[in-house]
Order: sequence, then C-alpha cells, then structure tokens
Amino acid sequence: MLDAYSGIMVLVISLAASATTYLTIPQLASWLRRRGIVGTDIHKLEKPKIPEMCGLSVVAGLVAAGLLSSQIFAANWKGALAFVGTVLIAGTIGAIDDLKPLGSKLKPVLTGLAAAPILVLGTYDPHPIFPLIGTIRLTIIYPFLVPLAIAIPANAVNMLDVFNGSMSGTLATVSLALALVLIFSGNSTGASLALAMAASLFAFYLFNRYPARVFGGDIGSLAAGAAVGALSIIGRIEAITIVALAPYIMNAFYGLASIGRLYERREIKSRPVRLRDDGMLEATTEKNAPVTLARLILAEGPLREQQIVHVMMILTAVSSAIAILTFFIPEAP
Repeated sequence: MLDAYSGIMVLVISLAASATTYLTIPQLASWLRRRGIVGTDIHKLEKPKIPEMCGLSVVAGLVAAGLLSSQIFAANWKGALAFVGTVLIAGTIGAIDDLKPLGSKLKPVLTGLAAAPILVLGTYDPHPIFPLIGTIRLTIIYPFLVPLAIAIPANAVNMLDVFNGSMSGTLATVSLALALVLIFSGNSTGASLALAMAASLFAFYLFNRYPARVFGGDIGSLAAGAAVGALSIIGRIEAITIVALAPYIMNAFYGLASIGRLYERREIKSRPVRLRDDGMLEATTEKNAPVTLARLILAEGPLREQQIVHVMMILTAVSSAIAILTFFIPEAP
C-alpha cells in the first residue's frame, strides 16, 4: 500500500493530467474544425461533423503525467519515461492513420513498435505473476511478447471506439481499476500513471459522451490502448489487465473471427449496426457484417446509442471489479 506522501503525489499527478486534457480540448477542437479535420457521426440521423483527432489532448495529459512522475518518483524514472515514449509513438502512428489510413495489416505492426522504449530502457520483468500459479519465468520469450502486449490492447481499444463515449468511458473505468491495484501493491509510479490515465480519459469523456462534441480519432484510441499495455508491463499486472480488458478482447475476437482476417472499419461495407429512421440502433441482418460487442448487445432489440454505451460501461465495470479481486487471489503454495 502507498504511504501518505506517495498517495498525495499520485493525486497531484492525476489532477495535472486531467487539467491538461480538459483545458486543451476546446482550443484543439476549434483549431481542428477550422482546418476541416472532422469526422461524421454516422449514428445520428442528422450526420453532424465532429472535430476529429481530439485524442491529442489525452496524449498531452498522459505525457504530462509521465514527466511529472519521472521527477516526483525519480527512483523509477525509466518506467515513467518508457510510458511516455510508448504513448508518443502510438499516438504518432494514430495521427498518421487519421490523416492517411495505414491499412489493417500495417497498423498493428507499427503499434507493436511503440514497445521500443520499454525494451530499450529495460523497464520490464520477465517473470509475470499469474493468479493461483504465481510467478512464471519467461526470460527468453518475454521480450518478444512485449510488442504484442502493446499492439493488442492498442488495436482492441481502437476497435471499440465506435460510439460517443464508448472508448473514453470504458477505458477510464479500466484505468481506475488498474490504479487501485497498483496502489494496493505499493507501486507509486504505476499508480500515478494509471490514475492519471483514468483522470485524463474522464476529462475527455465529458466532451466525448453523447452527444459528442469531439472525437478522439486513432491518435487517441491507439495511444490510450498502448498506454494500458505499457502499464501492465511496467506495473507487472499483465494477467490483471487482461481480465479488466475482457470486453475489449471479446469485441476484437468476435470481430476478427467473423471476418476471418484483420480488418479496418473503413474496409467493411456491411456494418454490424444499422441506424433506423427513428434514431434507434439495431443489429444488422447482413451475413457479411462482422460480429461485434455492439451487435451482440443489440441482439435483444434496438437501443439508443447512449444505452449501448451504458451496457458497455456496465460490462467493463464488472470485468474491472473481477480484475481487482484477481489481485487478491493468493498464489499457490
């Protein structure tokens, strides 16, 4: 458990991250709109144009948190800077993809490269901890798994960023759960980064929730997803993170399994969700459409966009609660 000083500093860092994100969004959104960098909100009848790439504000908040953490908790400055480097690389890849799509095969490969700061600075422990089992020795193979630990959550988070507030709201919940676990474990650097991420995403959610005034774009979703992967490695909570991300993993797995290959939303002609004339959303009946979490939620009947996101947030809250409980499962004797 963190001591009082560390706990206060963790809160200070998270407030700095939240303020950075919240205060930069209005100016950033205005600047992007003036330059025509907007996206169409396809789940609205009026199809409004919303400023895209506002996820840069989340990147700014996370970078600010990482730099502060490296100074306040200087004993683990490498971990904080590795986190910053991963976020910046993933965010850059996302920005490129927003402006000129990279494609369904190249993007996952490039996001894996965001693991470079973690590998170069050596901020990983090749002995992950698993519930019931305990510590596992993966000295040789672990470095090769690190890029996957960044690319998989980055792209899984990106795939769920389809509704107003769906990414920011659910990932803020996941980040909060990881922050609590890292606080309980006494990891000051990890706790500061995780709580800062929760705070930054919540600040973004206030603008991104229904009806959205800003979109995060791939710059936001890839950076945020990569940040979660980095937290899992730096904080040595790999198994707990997998549990917390269960709805994301399920969404990605069903989507890829139903299509049979890596795909981009832009490439899919048959959408999994259809907008009705009354503004409600319903699951499509087209056989070629991917199976997604939203489509499964809508299998019971049509819902409004905010209701779908509400169900997603409940699912993520459950998986996050289970992740916290997982932390307290004793290791095998």
